[in-house]
Amino acid sequence: MADTTNIEWADATLNFWIGCTQIAPACDNCYALTWGKRFGVKWGNHPRHRTSEATRKKLHKYQRDAAKFFAEHGRRQRIFINSLSDFFDNQVPKEWRAEAWEDFRQCPDLDILLLTKRPQNIIKMLPDFWDEIKDNIWCGTTCENQEAVDLNLPHLIKVNSAVRFISYEPALGPIDFAKYSVWIDWIIAGGESGPDARPAHPEWIRKVRDDCALYVVEFLFKQWGEHLPWELEIAPFWESQNGQYEDGHTLFPGDMDSDPKWDDGLWAVSDGETHAAFQRIGKKNTGRKLDGVTHDGFPAVERER
Repeated sequence: MADTTNIEWADATLNFWIGCTQIAPACDNCYALTWGKRFGVKWGNHPRHRTSEATRKKLHKYQRDAAKFFAEHGRRQRIFINSLSDFFDNQVPKEWRAEAWEDFRQCPDLDILLLTKRPQNIIKMLPDFWDEIKDNIWCGTTCENQEAVDLNLPHLIKVNSAVRFISYEPALGPIDFAKYSVWIDWIIAGGESGPDARPAHPEWIRKVRDDCALYVVEFLFKQWGEHLPWELEIAPFWESQNGQYEDGHTLFPGDMDSDPKWDDGLWAVSDGETHAAFQRIGKKNTGRKLDGVTHDGFPAVERER
C-alpha cells in the first residue's frame, strides 16, 4: 500500500489481498504478477494472500483526513483498491470481500476505484447495502481491444456506480465504444510497460481521444509505455530475427537504420492503418503527451441514471 502512487489516475493504492489468475491478452505481461513474487505469492490456481490489518487502518485514516484533503485539493481523495489483484476475482474468499465492502461503507468521503477484468462478477458480488455506498464507488473494466470491449462493457454498463470507466491499457488494438458511450464516464488509455511490452499504435489512441470528445467522455492518457512512436508516411523498415533487413521496406535515415532499439511494430498494425515505428526508450523517457498535449481528464460530476 502507498500514501502516494505513480499511477496517474489515483492518489493512493491499497491492496486488501494479492494474487490473481491471468485470463485475457491484457494479462500476458502482468506487472502485478512480478510484484506478487516479491511477497511470495503465486498467480493462477493458488490461494490469494491477504494483507495485514494495516491496510484497513490506512483506509480509515484516509477517511479521518478526508476533510483536510478536500480543503487542499478541492476534491475527494481517489483510492485505487487492489492494484495487485482483482476485487471481483471469484477465487477470493467471500468473507474478505464482505469485510472490504464494510470498510468502504465506513469511508463515505473517499472515492473508491475498483478496476476488474471480470465485470460479469460485479453485480452478483455487490453487498446488500450497495445503495448506501454506490455514490463513492467508481467501477471500471479493462478493454485492451475490441473483443474485450464487446465482452466486458455489456456487464459494466449494468452497474449503477458513481462512475463507470474503461481502462484501455495496455492498448493492444483499435477499439470502438460508441454504442456504450452513453453509460461511460471516463476512459484511461495507455501503452504497455515492462520487459515484454507491446507498442500502442498512435492512431488507436487518437481515435479514443477523439471519440471521448465526441461522446462527452472524460479522457486521460496515462503513458506511452516502453515504446515511443515515430511515424512515417512511407512503410518503415523492420529487422528480421537474423539481423537482416526485410526487402521492400525503407530504412531510417542516418544511424537509425542500425539501431536495434527501433521496431516498426507491423504485427500491431491493422489493415488500412498508417504504419508507425517505435523506439524502445523506456517508460520514463516516452512520457505521456499525445500530439504535444497532456490529457488529464477526470469525471467531475455524477451523471443522471
